[in-house]
Amino acid sequence: QVQLVESGGGLVQAGGSLRLSCVVSGRTFSRAAMAWFRQAPGKEREFVAGIRWSTGDTRYAESVKGRFTISRDNAKNTVYLQMNNLKPEDTAIYHCATKSLSSIGTMSWDYNYWGQGTQVTVSS
Repeated sequence: QVQLVESGGGLVQAGGSLRLSCVVSGRTFSRAAMAWFRQAPGKEREFVAGIRWSTGDTRYAESVKGRFTISRDNAKNTVYLQMNNLKPEDTAIYHCATKSLSSIGTMSWDYNYWGQGTQVTVSS
């Protein structure tokens, strides 16, 4: 089993920044790739950013390129999502997820384990 615990969400004004964290525990060898997804009320869960644990290769949704940065800390078994220049449309519950294969997929069904999520609210 793999456990994922997110933190760092909150309320911020448009143009502000937040950094989300996701601590991974358990069978950490199963976390070949990790990603952040988000889900806004009434919308489907969407891919935000992903990272290949071994190489640090990253992938981003077009809507967040240039504003969000995903990174990982091997020693802390933690993945981060630095979010800058936040917009009201970034408001959602953000979930981290992991998969045992190293390809950075953008579909939620591709991921095996999920965290409970952390709320991000951006006011205009």
